[in-house]
Amino acid sequence: MKHRLDGRVALVTGAGSGMGRAASQLMAQAGASVVVADKDLAAAQQTVALIEAASGVAGAVQADVSVENEVAAMVAYAVDRYGRLDCAFNNAGVPASDKSIETYSLNAFNRTVSVNLTGVFLCMKHQILQMRRQGGPAAIVNNASAWGTGGWAGAAPYVASKAGVIGLTKSAALDLAGVGIRVNAVCPGLIATPMSKGLVDDPAGAAMALGKQPMGRFGQPEEVAEAVLWLCSDASSFVTGTAMMVDGGWVI
Repeated sequence: MKHRLDGRVALVTGAGSGMGRAASQLMAQAGASVVVADKDLAAAQQTVALIEAASGVAGAVQADVSVENEVAAMVAYAVDRYGRLDCAFNNAGVPASDKSIETYSLNAFNRTVSVNLTGVFLCMKHQILQMRRQGGPAAIVNNASAWGTGGWAGAAPYVASKAGVIGLTKSAALDLAGVGIRVNAVCPGLIATPMSKGLVDDPAGAAMALGKQPMGRFGQPEEVAEAVLWLCSDASSFVTGTAMMVDGGWVI
């Protein structure tokens, strides 16, 4: 493996499935002790079991990223169990719906933003407080979306939340560039995860989506995980404030 995290502690949210699970497994393979966080504790424990079966080190914690005291407890768990926090992948999120903007309720809009955007802010806040306390280089990667770089019909709350994640990432990168904490984002396109299962399993929907995908296929969670690992590793030591497309050319 080219990019190592030996001796480091990593935290992944939304790690019970999909891109979060894949990133957790890859980080553990790269030598990190991984805190596997998810709102669904049983799913997080399943990820830990997979890591441990491959001789990795991991612990599970339950956390709703939209609730600040749960986020603070999540970071405290990482420090109590492993002594520090060196890198994080803020991946937890809720999917887009397919409705015109005027048909969304305020509650539905707020729920999307509270997880996808406010949740990333809360995670960054408490991760950065710890990273500043301990000193030394550290890295944060936020999961934005290819949709966050433009508009998409029927997904206004989701697009707004993911565009906000890109803005948070860039601003935080500038805040922290002088103290050795790098902040970047990944922007996945069409990835075959449990969250996108409805689209992947629908022949007509999948055909329509892939008709706009230059590579002609869905990406895999492991392909996003590889980008996350690189951004957390020393191999990307001069990279901060970027929103890395992992979309098979979909946006362009």
